[in-house]
Amino acid sequence: MSAPDGSPVGAERSIGQLFASATTEMSALVHDEIALAKAQLKQDVKRGATSGGAFSLAGALLVFSLPMLNFALAYGIRTWSHWNLAVCFLLSFAANVLVAGALALIGVVFAKKAKQGKGPQKVAASVKETAGVLQNAKPHPRPELDVDRGPQAIEAVARSSS
Repeated sequence: MSAPDGSPVGAERSIGQLFASATTEMSALVHDEIALAKAQLKQDVKRGATSGGAFSLAGALLVFSLPMLNFALAYGIRTWSHWNLAVCFLLSFAANVLVAGALALIGVVFAKKAKQGKGPQKVAASVKETAGVLQNAKPHPRPELDVDRGPQAIEAVARSSS
Protein backbone atom coordinates (compact mmCIF):
# COMPACT_ATOMS: atom_id res chain seq x y z
CA MET A 1 0.00 0.00 0.00
CA SER A 2 1.28 3.46 -0.82
CA ALA A 3 0.38 7.10 -0.32
CA PRO A 4 -1.12 9.17 -3.16
CA ASP A 5 2.34 10.38 -4.17
CA GLY A 6 3.67 6.81 -4.49
CA SER A 7 5.77 6.66 -1.34
CA PRO A 8 5.20 3.75 1.05
CA VAL A 9 2.80 4.37 3.93
CA GLY A 10 4.55 4.90 7.25
CA ALA A 11 7.77 6.13 5.67
CA GLU A 12 9.11 9.56 6.56
CA ARG A 13 8.09 12.04 3.87
CA SER A 14 9.55 15.47 3.21
CA ILE A 15 7.59 18.67 3.59
CA GLY A 16 7.50 18.97 -0.19
CA GLN A 17 5.99 15.50 -0.53
CA LEU A 18 3.45 16.28 2.18
CA PHE A 19 2.56 19.57 0.50
CA ALA A 20 2.22 17.86 -2.89
CA SER A 21 0.03 15.17 -1.34
CA ALA A 22 -2.15 17.78 0.40
CA THR A 23 -2.46 19.76 -2.84
CA THR A 24 -3.47 16.65 -4.76
CA GLU A 25 -6.05 15.72 -2.15
CA MET A 26 -7.47 19.26 -2.05
CA SER A 27 -7.74 19.25 -5.83
CA ALA A 28 -9.56 15.92 -5.73
CA LEU A 29 -11.88 17.27 -3.03
CA VAL A 30 -12.73 20.35 -5.10
CA HIS A 31 -13.35 18.22 -8.21
CA ASP A 32 -15.60 15.88 -6.22
CA GLU A 33 -17.61 18.77 -4.80
CA ILE A 34 -18.03 20.25 -8.29
CA ALA A 35 -19.25 16.87 -9.55
CA LEU A 36 -21.70 16.70 -6.63
CA ALA A 37 -23.03 20.17 -7.43
CA LYS A 38 -23.52 19.18 -11.08
CA ALA A 39 -25.40 16.01 -10.10
CA GLN A 40 -27.68 17.89 -7.73
CA LEU A 41 -28.37 20.60 -10.32
CA LYS A 42 -29.19 17.92 -12.88
CA GLN A 43 -31.73 16.41 -10.47
CA ASP A 44 -33.32 19.82 -9.82
CA VAL A 45 -33.53 20.54 -13.57
CA LYS A 46 -35.15 17.15 -14.15
CA ARG A 47 -37.81 17.90 -11.51
CA GLY A 48 -38.44 21.30 -13.10
CA ALA A 49 -38.78 19.72 -16.54
CA THR A 50 -41.27 17.17 -15.18
CA SER A 51 -43.28 20.01 -13.66
CA GLY A 52 -43.27 21.95 -16.93
CA GLY A 53 -44.27 18.84 -18.85
CA ALA A 54 -47.21 18.19 -16.55
CA PHE A 55 -48.40 21.80 -16.91
CA SER A 56 -48.03 21.56 -20.69
CA LEU A 57 -50.01 18.33 -20.82
CA ALA A 58 -52.75 19.84 -18.67
CA GLY A 59 -53.04 22.80 -21.02
CA ALA A 60 -52.92 20.69 -24.16
CA LEU A 61 -55.57 18.34 -22.81
CA LEU A 62 -57.85 21.18 -21.92
CA VAL A 63 -57.46 22.93 -25.26
CA PHE A 64 -57.47 20.04 -27.73
CA SER A 65 -59.92 17.68 -26.07
CA LEU A 66 -62.68 20.11 -25.19
CA PRO A 67 -64.60 20.12 -28.47
CA MET A 68 -64.51 16.39 -29.12
CA LEU A 69 -65.00 15.31 -25.52
CA ASN A 70 -67.71 17.87 -24.88
CA PHE A 71 -69.78 16.71 -27.82
CA ALA A 72 -69.32 13.00 -27.09
CA LEU A 73 -69.92 13.31 -23.37
CA ALA A 74 -72.86 15.71 -23.72
CA TYR A 75 -74.66 13.47 -26.19
CA GLY A 76 -73.88 10.43 -24.03
CA ILE A 77 -75.37 12.11 -20.94
CA ARG A 78 -78.39 13.20 -23.02
CA THR A 79 -78.92 9.59 -24.18
CA TRP A 80 -78.78 8.28 -20.60
CA SER A 81 -80.76 10.90 -18.76
CA HIS A 82 -82.90 12.72 -21.35
CA TRP A 83 -81.86 16.02 -19.70
CA ASN A 84 -81.64 19.31 -21.52
CA LEU A 85 -78.69 19.34 -23.98
CA ALA A 86 -77.19 22.52 -22.43
CA VAL A 87 -76.92 20.86 -19.01
CA CYS A 88 -75.25 17.86 -20.62
CA PHE A 89 -72.64 20.12 -22.26
CA LEU A 90 -71.92 21.82 -18.92
CA LEU A 91 -71.38 18.44 -17.24
CA SER A 92 -68.95 17.34 -19.96
CA PHE A 93 -67.01 20.59 -19.59
CA ALA A 94 -66.84 20.09 -15.79
CA ALA A 95 -65.35 16.62 -16.31
CA ASN A 96 -62.62 18.05 -18.56
CA VAL A 97 -61.82 20.77 -16.02
CA LEU A 98 -61.45 18.14 -13.27
CA VAL A 99 -58.93 16.13 -15.32
CA ALA A 100 -56.94 19.26 -16.21
CA GLY A 101 -57.01 20.30 -12.53
CA ALA A 102 -55.57 16.94 -11.48
CA LEU A 103 -52.73 17.31 -14.01
CA ALA A 104 -52.08 20.87 -12.83
CA LEU A 105 -51.93 19.63 -9.23
CA ILE A 106 -49.29 17.09 -10.24
CA GLY A 107 -47.36 19.94 -11.88
CA VAL A 108 -47.55 22.01 -8.68
CA VAL A 109 -46.24 19.12 -6.57
CA PHE A 110 -43.23 18.61 -8.84
CA ALA A 111 -42.59 22.38 -9.03
CA LYS A 112 -42.44 22.57 -5.22
CA LYS A 113 -40.04 19.63 -5.10
CA ALA A 114 -37.80 21.30 -7.69
CA LYS A 115 -37.91 24.59 -5.78
CA GLN A 116 -37.03 22.87 -2.49
CA GLY A 117 -33.98 21.19 -4.03
CA LYS A 118 -31.03 22.83 -2.32
CA GLY A 119 -28.25 20.92 -4.06
CA PRO A 120 -25.92 23.85 -4.86
CA GLN A 121 -26.51 25.44 -1.46
CA LYS A 122 -25.48 22.22 0.29
CA VAL A 123 -22.30 22.00 -1.75
CA ALA A 124 -21.50 25.67 -1.14
CA ALA A 125 -21.91 25.13 2.61
CA SER A 126 -19.63 22.09 2.42
CA VAL A 127 -16.97 24.09 0.56
CA LYS A 128 -17.17 26.89 3.14
CA GLU A 129 -16.85 24.36 5.94
CA THR A 130 -13.79 22.80 4.32
CA ALA A 131 -12.22 26.24 3.83
CA GLY A 132 -12.93 27.11 7.46
CA VAL A 133 -11.26 23.95 8.69
CA LEU A 134 -8.21 24.60 6.52
CA GLN A 135 -7.94 28.22 7.70
CA ASN A 136 -7.96 27.13 11.33
CA ALA A 137 -5.41 24.36 10.79
CA LYS A 138 -2.20 25.00 12.66
CA PRO A 139 1.10 23.14 12.23
CA HIS A 140 2.08 20.68 14.89
CA PRO A 141 4.42 22.43 17.36
CA ARG A 142 8.02 21.21 17.46
CA PRO A 143 9.88 20.78 20.73
CA GLU A 144 12.03 23.70 21.81
CA LEU A 145 15.75 23.40 21.05
CA ASP A 146 18.23 23.56 23.86
CA VAL A 147 20.54 26.49 23.29
CA ASP A 148 23.55 24.70 24.80
CA ARG A 149 23.30 21.63 22.48
CA GLY A 150 23.81 23.69 19.30
CA PRO A 151 24.76 21.82 16.09
CA GLN A 152 23.65 18.37 17.32
CA ALA A 153 20.11 19.61 17.93
CA ILE A 154 19.99 21.37 14.55
CA GLU A 155 21.24 18.22 12.79
CA ALA A 156 18.61 16.06 14.55
CA VAL A 157 15.83 18.43 13.50
CA ALA A 158 17.15 18.57 9.93
CA ARG A 159 17.20 14.75 9.71
CA SER A 160 13.65 14.43 11.08
CA SER A 161 12.15 16.89 8.59
CA SER A 162 13.78 15.51 5.45
